[in-house]
Formats: sequence, structure tokens, C-alpha cells
Amino acid sequence: MIVRIAALAAMLVLPCAATAETVLRARLNADILSFDPGARRDENTDAVILHVVEGLVASREDGAVAPMLASRWTVSPDGRLYTFTLRQGVTFHNGAPLTSAEVVWSLKRYLNPKTRWRCRFEFGDAGIAKIESITAPDPGTVAVRLSKRAPMFLKTLSRGDCGGAGIMHPSSVGPDGAIARLIGTGPFEVGAWKRNQYVELTRFARYAALPGPRDGNTGGKRALVDKVRFLVIPDGSAARAALLRGNLDVLDALSPTELAGVRGRKGVRLEINPTMDLYTVLFQTKDPVLADPRLRRAIALSIDTAGLAKAVTWDTARGNSSPVPRVSPFFGPVQARLRPVDLAEARRLAKAAGYRGQPIRLITNRRYPQCFDAAVLVQAMAAQAGINIQIDTLDWATQLDRYTTGEYQAMIEPFSARLDPSLNFGVLIGDKTKDPRKAWGTPRAREMLKRSMEAETTADRQRAFDDLQTAFMEETPAIALFSSSRIAAVRQNVTGYKGWPAAQQRLWGVGLR
Repeated sequence: MIVRIAALAAMLVLPCAATAETVLRARLNADILSFDPGARRDENTDAVILHVVEGLVASREDGAVAPMLASRWTVSPDGRLYTFTLRQGVTFHNGAPLTSAEVVWSLKRYLNPKTRWRCRFEFGDAGIAKIESITAPDPGTVAVRLSKRAPMFLKTLSRGDCGGAGIMHPSSVGPDGAIARLIGTGPFEVGAWKRNQYVELTRFARYAALPGPRDGNTGGKRALVDKVRFLVIPDGSAARAALLRGNLDVLDALSPTELAGVRGRKGVRLEINPTMDLYTVLFQTKDPVLADPRLRRAIALSIDTAGLAKAVTWDTARGNSSPVPRVSPFFGPVQARLRPVDLAEARRLAKAAGYRGQPIRLITNRRYPQCFDAAVLVQAMAAQAGINIQIDTLDWATQLDRYTTGEYQAMIEPFSARLDPSLNFGVLIGDKTKDPRKAWGTPRAREMLKRSMEAETTADRQRAFDDLQTAFMEETPAIALFSSSRIAAVRQNVTGYKGWPAAQQRLWGVGLR
């Protein structure tokens, strides 16, 4: 009798063991803000959402644009009409086929002011080009007409901070117009969201992958695990301990301060990749104290950019006085010139600007340790030139709100990676009366940015970026400090994990032995 019970138990247990779910556990240093692509967002939000939705086009590893949901496209001779042919066999997570109707609905929703899409401004009267119409000639074709030629149109659609202009099924949205449950076409679908605990995504069995290897946010995306669970672990030490205990498989965005604690540990390997993000000191150029560019230049001349970058990144990144990242193909001799430290000139400029020791409030946060460490060093370095900087440490959500509304004097602000220098300068330049986020609002800067976006040859674009860099150093609406390296610690049983210059965590193509 005992033998028969044991045999029956074995029959019951073995099938369960054979079908056990594979769960890849990754870390977020803070919870996502929403499931609304490119709307209420930050770097973590973008990374999670881009596992769920896909756009017509997407960025390659090198920043070039490639097909995603569109198999191909044509551009009219005047550069104003883009006609996209959709891929066949693509299915939404609710089982509905992808057609032009969903694309038109999604793009029009993004352009609705109520959506508060981050990139709506780019497609308005003051952006790269106004979208005049979005139509569906047939179920497999979408046509977008622009007000003028816009060489940056496709690159803007592919931007990670725009949510990749991800195409959603209309049933994603509730009666109030807000996202109820995001339904996309990506390799994973939304599973569960336990706020401030974890976000869980589930493998989409009917996903239609492109052929070939993954390539940035395009190429062959394949879900190699049943579930991805993004665990929210704000404390770096706790995240490191979870990795070493085996409770975490991928520790992405590892702070350089935690590097020594995992380097050389058994069962763990490191991935360190230079990125195209940007750490800056932003100035509110309309502030009465900081309105004079001579004072802003004085602060910049007090900062040892190379030394600061080496210290706050623990020698994993190099200082850079340009918004153009070092790994960009447009990082040339003009961009490579670091602003020198000149305390005597800094004191002279500050005095000429009428500065008399008034405190300048510098906002920072502890969510990104490099931000807080950079603020401390900026404060100490500026003090050597007689400039009184006081640090205000805010939680990340509050700092993000202050950035968005322009309510600050100075701020250590990290910008997520952009894969084109026009986009790097674009986070700084704009009409401050319409977009208070922008630090650099002069007509000269806006005209030079426009020229960089409209240039179509590599040589013309390089000249535009050189001119922008020269003006940036003169006017100093911000101080570029460095582009970071993305550090990930990965357990040895994890296969396929690889970082890239977009500094975005990608868990398609990643499996467990």
C-alpha cells in the first residue's frame, strides 16, 4: 500500500516539476510612475513599458532607426508624407490583430493634450513639424502628413522617453481616458503591479518576433522566461545583498558605490557599458540671481569636471563638458574640450555679475547617488570661488515636479539616454514660456537646434553640433558633468543579458539556466 501511494505521489509531482514557471527577477531602484507610455514617466517607467508596447519604428544599438511594427515606409519627395506598411501576423495581448485603426487611434491619443504625452510638443507648431493628419488608407497602411520636412521625425517616434510611441489597443483605456490595463504587442504583457513592491510581466505566447538577433529596441525579441518580476529595491545595499543571496538575478543600474561589494564575488559577473545619458547642473536662467550668464560661467569655472566625474562614478566614467556623450559618433574635437578650472576668473565674473554671496539653492536627490555626490562636490568647489551654494535634498518625485514646472534656482538633473545629439541638446533648449522644463530658451539656441534637426548630411550635422557646443559654453544655461556607465551585476545562471548605450534594462533574450 505504501509503495502504491509513493508511486501515485510521484505521478502527481513530476508533471508539476516539469512545468514549473521560470521567473527572472530584476531590480528597480524606485517604482514605476504609470503604465501610460511617454506620459507620466521616468527612466524606470520607460524600461518596463518598452517590454509591453512597440512603435512603428525603434532604435538600433547605434541610434539608427529600424522597422518595428512597420515592415517598411516611404517618404514623399517633399519629405512631408510618411506612409507605413504594417507587419502581418502581429497580435495584441488581448488576441486582436494589429491593424491601421489601432495605430491611428494610438497616435491621435498621444497628440491629445489631455494625455500629457512628453513628446506632443515636438509635433506641434513650435516642434520639429506639426502632424497635420493621421489616416488609414487600408487596414495595413498608415499615412502621417507633416507640416514640413522633418528629418528627425522617425528618431523622435523611436525615443524611449516618448514610450517609443508605442501602439496600444483602444481597450487599454478606461471610460475616464486613463490607462486601465496596458495592452500592447510586445514580448511580455502586464501581469501584476504591487505598488512599491514589484511589477510583474508575463510572457506573451503569441508574440510575433522579427528575425535575427535583438538590436537596441528592435530586432528579434524573444521572451525566454515565463515571467519577469521587477522588484522595487530602493536601497543599493539591500539590492546587493539580495543578489548575493540568490534572491535577485539581475541587479541593473548598480551604483558605483556598490561596485566593490560585488566585484570578484563567486557566481556573479559584471556588465559595464558607457551610455548616452547626461548628468548636469541646470540653471533657472530667469532667476534674478542666475539671470546673468557671467555668474553661471563663474560657477562652471569653479568645477573640476574630470575630478568630479571620477569621484562620483568611482572611475567608471569620464568628465564631459558637452551634452554630446563621449560614445556618440558626433563627439568631435570641439566637444572633447573640457572647461578648465579658473578660480581667479570665476571670482572676477561673479563680482562683475553683481554677486554678493547670496545663497543659491541647488536641488538634488538620493535616488541617484551620483546626483547627491555631485551636489556635494559642486558646493565645495564653488565655495573656493566665493559662491555660496546650499543643497536641498528632495525625494525624486518632488524633484521631477520641480523640474517640470521650472521652480528651482539650480538642480543636479540626470537625463535618460538619447541616441542623437539633437535630442541631447533638445532636453535643454526650448521656449520657456511654453515649456518651463527648458533651461536654454534664447532664440539663438532654438535656431541652432532647429538647424541640427533639419541638417541631412553628417558633415552639416557636425557643424551644427559644434556651433551649439560653442554657444553652450558661452551662455552656460547648464553645466554638463558626465555621461555615466551602466553597471549591472548578473548571476552566472543568467544568459543573454547585455547593456547598451540607451541605458535601458532589456530582459527579452535573457534566460535562466
